[in-house]
Amino acid sequence: MTGDSNKSISVLIVDDEILAREGIRMVLDGDPNINQVHEAKDGKQAVQSLRAHKPDVVFMDVQMPEMSGFEVLRNAGMEKLPVIVFVTAYDKYAIEAFEVQAVDYVLKPYTLERLSRAIERAKSLVASENRGLDARVLAVLEQIAQGPEHLTRLAVKSRATTIFLEVDSVEWISAAENYVELHTGKAQHLIQVTLNRLASRLNPATFVRIHRSLIVNVKRIRSVEPQFHGEYLVTMVSGDQLRSGRTYHDALRHLVSNGF
Repeated sequence: MTGDSNKSISVLIVDDEILAREGIRMVLDGDPNINQVHEAKDGKQAVQSLRAHKPDVVFMDVQMPEMSGFEVLRNAGMEKLPVIVFVTAYDKYAIEAFEVQAVDYVLKPYTLERLSRAIERAKSLVASENRGLDARVLAVLEQIAQGPEHLTRLAVKSRATTIFLEVDSVEWISAAENYVELHTGKAQHLIQVTLNRLASRLNPATFVRIHRSLIVNVKRIRSVEPQFHGEYLVTMVSGDQLRSGRTYHDALRHLVSNGF
């Protein structure tokens, strides 16, 4: 390795979820080689910070509202990219893109050990001063930006391993603050993503929002029963019963019609 392994390093954390930013910052604050840590909660702030601070390392959330990671780097107009560590909550497609291009990534929810390994690798790349990663980073971001229209699998990380769920196996989804809970019959799984963000990547022909905190797989609905004030009681194949919100009356009314 060439370069100074003790070089002071500046870092930018780009993530729209405050808990994700705080988790990364907590680890970075304990590293004596990290002398500056900046944060950006969206793409616009990320572009401004990249131009102003020119960080050595960026922890980049790939899927952000309004501006993707690819668009951030393109709009920043940097001649030389910093070391990029991608941070993602899903999905199989993005992970395959990272691995094919040999680009580092951290899967949410991440462990302290995994995050620490990513930081050490990033520091080594900064010290080497000959990364050759720019083309690979841009290739990954462009591939993800042009990715599949809808999710087909979801990565669910536990303390010991990561499992992959076929999206069609999910019966219904509920919001749990900065997480969502996936219900697959008798099992439940948590992933760190907001319900709005996940909803934007699901096939609307299969997954319908019936409440501000509930999404159902229409292929796994057993029955729909009208209630008072425009609400419906939705019974799933598993037997779980969900009550729709009044503002989602039209979506439920469409479900119970044959469309001809």
